Amino acid sequence: MSDDVTALFPDEVVTRAHTRLVDAPGLPGKLALITLDNGHDHTRPSTFGPAGLASLDAALDEAFAAEPAAIAVTGKPFVFAVGADLSGIGRITRREDALTIARTGHDVFRRLTEATIPTFAFVNGAAMGGGLELALSCHYRTASKSAGAIAFPECYLGLFPGWGGTQLLPNLIGADAAVTVIIENALSQNRTLDPVKAHGLGIFDELLDSADFLEESVRWAVRVAGGEQQVQRPEVERGAAWADAVRRASGIVAARTQGASPAVTKAVELIELAETADLDTGYAAETEALADALMTDELRAGLYSFDLVQKRAKRPAGAPDKSLAREVGKVGVVGAGLMAGQLALLFVRRLQVPVVITDVDQDRIDQGVAYIHGEIDKLAAKGRLSPDAVNRLKALVTGSLDKSAFADADFVIEAVFEEMSVKQQVFGELEQHVSPEAVLATNTSSLSIGEMAAKLEHPERVVGFHFFNPVAVLPLLEVVRGERTDDAALATAFKVGKQLKKSCVLVSDAPAFVVNRLLTRFMGEIIAAIDEGTPFDVADRALTPLGLPMSPLVLLQLVGPAVAQHVNGTMHAAYPERFGISENLQRFVDAGKAAVWIDDGSGNQVVDPEVAAMWQQGDAPSTEEQVRDRALAALAEEARLMLDEGVVAEAQDLDLCMVLGAGWPFWLGGITPYLDRSGVAERVTGQRFLAPGVASVPA
Repeated sequence: MSDDVTALFPDEVVTRAHTRLVDAPGLPGKLALITLDNGHDHTRPSTFGPAGLASLDAALDEAFAAEPAAIAVTGKPFVFAVGADLSGIGRITRREDALTIARTGHDVFRRLTEATIPTFAFVNGAAMGGGLELALSCHYRTASKSAGAIAFPECYLGLFPGWGGTQLLPNLIGADAAVTVIIENALSQNRTLDPVKAHGLGIFDELLDSADFLEESVRWAVRVAGGEQQVQRPEVERGAAWADAVRRASGIVAARTQGASPAVTKAVELIELAETADLDTGYAAETEALADALMTDELRAGLYSFDLVQKRAKRPAGAPDKSLAREVGKVGVVGAGLMAGQLALLFVRRLQVPVVITDVDQDRIDQGVAYIHGEIDKLAAKGRLSPDAVNRLKALVTGSLDKSAFADADFVIEAVFEEMSVKQQVFGELEQHVSPEAVLATNTSSLSIGEMAAKLEHPERVVGFHFFNPVAVLPLLEVVRGERTDDAALATAFKVGKQLKKSCVLVSDAPAFVVNRLLTRFMGEIIAAIDEGTPFDVADRALTPLGLPMSPLVLLQLVGPAVAQHVNGTMHAAYPERFGISENLQRFVDAGKAAVWIDDGSGNQVVDPEVAAMWQQGDAPSTEEQVRDRALAALAEEARLMLDEGVVAEAQDLDLCMVLGAGWPFWLGGITPYLDRSGVAERVTGQRFLAPGVASVPA
């Protein structure tokens, strides 16, 4: 690779490839074992930048020069390799440099594919992206049962596997399974495979215990190379089966991206090509497509999102010193409804400490405990919990009518009705039982933390702890600091959030915090346009070009119209000039309606006639473009006001919240980069949110 390209990656943590010749009894010669190691502990996984690829290329030179009987590649402890080094991608301004990067990965990995001696990948740890492509480039693959995540996350970033993945995987495990791994999993919150599932799909030829994985892999390789052990791979179905898989992939991409991520659409085309293309043709297509993708706004935005999730989310801006956090040995949950049950389940699974729930009557408590036990049983049925773990977790969950059961709790969270007086009463009762150091947390979605704590003897221990539904899936946790919340309570909240495996963002005590405030403002503009006379379908399609995970009216259905209207009422009380109250939506809620759209019996979504009859529209309809401009302008205005008010530290925190809490697509890079790139930010507020070049192609 040229020095010009290498210079674009000054921050590369170089993964060195070390070759050693190993005696392998049964082979007619030595086994050349190449180990990938970036010199860091397992917290910094091995990746491939220009220098890393050059090191692997040199290691292969050394291996082939020794004329071994076989070559194997493995990784440092816990990690095989997790893909391309992304640190310099944002510096690429010339397509020829992008072509060089794309071509070099193919050229180096392909040496293992075209070797005349057997080549093996001994996947001892996580293998993602380019790391998985390296493994696929070898003739045979073993995996440790404890290897960790196996995945192609590229489509999640607005990219596609570009170093052989779209060509090799479908020809190994079939097009339909490849669509699942490359596209469906990536677009489903970056779902990964464990080694057992990957082996079941046929990605790995052999699954081995971790204790003596390397030794057993060598023995297995000797048997395969010597013909003593045959590797059985099912024949890949082509023709109609391949075409069906491509159609399924196109449907997934259309539903998840609305066509807003060109690289993900390209992934479908490349998988389709892989049915008939030889490696020369397939790799050339990947190379050209990857070079194009590396020059796009969508990739820059995806890398910006990736950086937020991988770095900023792990070091929350403004969080107090970790040393101030208190230990949490018992948790209390006030409420036994669905949200409370989800919270209790999460706490007992992650913290593995006693969790006690309470409610106003024993039947509700019994139902709440039964729900939690049932969810634990479901996890066991999926093989995610052992029988001993099931018994242990169930024993940790109890219920009580008496709040004195919280006397020794260190952390108590309420999940009761979203009404200030109710929450104040709950906290007032709790304070009669818990210690002065116990943290009192609220899962409120919009109410003031300061007002909730105002009448308490110790208001400094109250924090907002706002989860997103479904609790087990969405990773965001808005940690809200009230006016009088002290550092110890806040530090404890952040510590607990991390134990719960959530990404925490510090938010000030402003109405509806971040995600709900932005979504409510956005939704308000859509509803207002419908009230004015815009047809439901026109308003609902207005944001389609952004590729959001769902349309506004489908989002309204998911959130629940009553909940949305309640939050809007809070926002209207705080900012009446920007958050209006729709009389039509109130009638909709009062009528008990849950959705605007219903199925007409033929699979088509149409407006519920009862909704159409009750919704009193004006005579000033807007076009899709007008509705879209209006909604985006409102988001730009609200985001700027939130930053001016200090709701979060920086624009990056708004973006992190929307990516992790609202499913804002990675390839949009969060709200603020999109508003910058589209020019909306400067048109509405007179300034950009981010410095030029951030999450966009440099000029």
